[in-house]
Amino acid sequence: MSQGAPDVTQLEARITELEIKASFAEDLMDHLNAQVARQQEQIDALVREITQLRRQVPEGRGDGQGSLRDELPPHY
Repeated sequence: MSQGAPDVTQLEARITELEIKASFAEDLMDHLNAQVARQQEQIDALVREITQLRRQVPEGRGDGQGSLRDELPPHY
């Protein structure tokens, strides 16, 4: 074996280290994918809720075009 070439033990150690890093990276990717899926579910639920709330707002209101008289408290 030439002096500059790594021996088999060093190569095995490097391969093992790379396999460990790949395993951690894969685990992290799985966790991130799950988090993204949960966030998308939350976004979808919020969009449904906003849509439902918009249906509850009477026409002509919520767009700033209502009468200011309608905004006055009853004691005025």
